[in-house]
Amino acid sequence: MLPTQRREAILTEIRTACAVSAEALARRFAVSVETVRRDLRTLQHQGLLERVYGGATRSCGRSSEGSFATRSTRNVARKRVIAELAANLVQPEETIIIDVGTTALEVARALPPSFRGRVLTNSIPVAMELSGRDGIELLVSGGQVRAGDGACSGAHAEAFFDEFYADRAFLGSGGLHPDAGLTDYYPSEVVVRRTIIAHTAATYVLADSSKLGVIAVHRVCPLDRLTAIITDEEENSAALDALDAAGVTLLRAGVAAHPPLEAAGLTGRAPPDTTRVLPDHQPPASGQPRK
Repeated sequence: MLPTQRREAILTEIRTACAVSAEALARRFAVSVETVRRDLRTLQHQGLLERVYGGATRSCGRSSEGSFATRSTRNVARKRVIAELAANLVQPEETIIIDVGTTALEVARALPPSFRGRVLTNSIPVAMELSGRDGIELLVSGGQVRAGDGACSGAHAEAFFDEFYADRAFLGSGGLHPDAGLTDYYPSEVVVRRTIIAHTAATYVLADSSKLGVIAVHRVCPLDRLTAIITDEEENSAALDALDAAGVTLLRAGVAAHPPLEAAGLTGRAPPDTTRVLPDHQPPASGQPRK
């Protein structure tokens, strides 16, 4: 059986059963589990399925990203190396924003014990993760809480972030595409993200490689509003090339950054000069929010 025929058969099985096991597929097609995993990666990059631990499920499409519990089991190793790279960018005494999502939660977990600073978040799981940390001033936006994810949104959350100017923000994502930009699934959370971006000196989007080239249903912003995309080393050549051609800074965890950290002004632990001056406002001093 040709690889294209095998992949079509895999899609047929997923449409029927909703989920498939990589080991079961390997037995069925008399190939190795690694061959099946390569097939699943190819199909995921085409947006035709979602990879999960041990196999794959039907793609949720542009209108839904699936449950928090399901997403928590996907691409765990990739999310952790992305989070470690993100946490390494944080400077002492900074005011940072950690957004909602499974990768954002990993950033909270990756913050070094020595970090002293202020963390603003609209994520109940992030707040719970950091609530016992000495040296961190933790502020939670409040607002309407989305079941499962613990994501806060609505007018209260928007007003909260409108009162602060942060040094760095680490945002979750539904998808990143050179034409569509940063996209997501929940309109009320999209508005919150736009407020965060407008009030932050350096904005990083956390996106494992499966989200590159993907378009979710709601647009957050064009890519030129972002400082960089933090992703992983998994192969997704077409999407990476397209984003690179669009002039996006890509920081790839697990390999030399692309472009290198030195080229992006992010080497070592010295902060980049990325202050964004807003109309009729002066940016705050580093680590000092304005209320």
